[in-house]
Amino acid sequence: MTGEAVSAPAAPVPGVPVVVVGIGADGWDGLAPTSRAEVERAEVLLGSARQLGLVPPEVTAERVPWPSPLTEALPGLVEEHAGRAVVALASGDPMLSGIGTTLTRLLGADRVRVLPAPSSVSLACARLGWAVEDTCVVSLVGRPIELLHPHVQPGARLLVLGSDGGTPAQVAALLSGRGYGQSPVTVLGGLGGPDEEVRTGTAATWAQPAPALVVTAVECRADRGTVPLPTTPGLPDGAYESDGQLTRSEVRAITLARLAAVPGQLLWDVGAGAGSIGIEWMRASPTCRAVAVEASAERAGRIARNAARLGVPYLRVVHGHAPEVLSRLGAPDAVFIGGGLTTPLLVESCWDALPAGGRLVANAVTVESEGVLARWHARVGGELVRVGVQRAEPVGSFTGWRPAMPVTIWSVTRW
Repeated sequence: MTGEAVSAPAAPVPGVPVVVVGIGADGWDGLAPTSRAEVERAEVLLGSARQLGLVPPEVTAERVPWPSPLTEALPGLVEEHAGRAVVALASGDPMLSGIGTTLTRLLGADRVRVLPAPSSVSLACARLGWAVEDTCVVSLVGRPIELLHPHVQPGARLLVLGSDGGTPAQVAALLSGRGYGQSPVTVLGGLGGPDEEVRTGTAATWAQPAPALVVTAVECRADRGTVPLPTTPGLPDGAYESDGQLTRSEVRAITLARLAAVPGQLLWDVGAGAGSIGIEWMRASPTCRAVAVEASAERAGRIARNAARLGVPYLRVVHGHAPEVLSRLGAPDAVFIGGGLTTPLLVESCWDALPAGGRLVANAVTVESEGVLARWHARVGGELVRVGVQRAEPVGSFTGWRPAMPVTIWSVTRW
């Protein structure tokens, strides 16, 4: 925040009704000249009560605290002050899980000017001596703690952003429950301000209170005997709660490779069983989305539990029969059919829903289901493969191979 060459009030940018100014824990004194000038010329200041309190009384703008809930009220709030010089205050970098991102999505990038301050991530990495590019940032601001699960990997360095001072204890409990209790935990509060503080411990022993504005830093260390759960396809079958309706690990890895998870895309997991295909699709990238369709209410509940425990709580679970419920879903980029292949019009409905470039993968274990796949393969092409897996098991005092039922996989891209 040093080295700013502009000290005079900045000229308004034509057509930009909202300026977003990042302000750190060091308050008014820490603002760059350009940011301070924008606040001084404002007619309306938007921000939290804490942020508005950091601006000296000499600034005469009307001060408007953020309403709650913010997202629903924001369009009306912006409309109410249209035509006035509006400045929104944000903590640190407004584009890091902040109001800058929200306003840009609402108004468009050409109608928002963002003047960031150093982010809590930059300040935390500076205090810890961590390279920002080698650090994984996980925002739990207004989001469930379960989103942390996919990032908990041996050797990973995590910076966890939370909504309040309860986040460090939640993070420590999750790490301990996953078998990472020996992981060092550092809590950094009030970064950049006069009351900055640092507290250290381990996940297993963490019992310290934390200030409201904190960043939780973790160096993930697996306890002895802990099995990692990577984000690559083919998690151990034991990672899932299941009644036996589960795509097995080896077949699951092949299936997901053919589905080709692309960040931001949507998968339909039809006849989801334990939900493993949709779950591992979403674990491939934080922006991957999936809908699990399951006719059994019991299995639908099980899918939701598996999804939360494996770090994808936003997996949408639809309890109902396909193809009837498919019209209620968003248009997919890929479809997996894990059950119900002989249901009339199911494959047709899934195929018709796909856009150009969309992928369809279906697995069959019965002769009747294989017949469906063979007919569709003859009609639209694609690739048919049969996968056979054998596992070594005791045979008396010796070891022998016990084959699982072979699985026929049909995969096709629609052009």
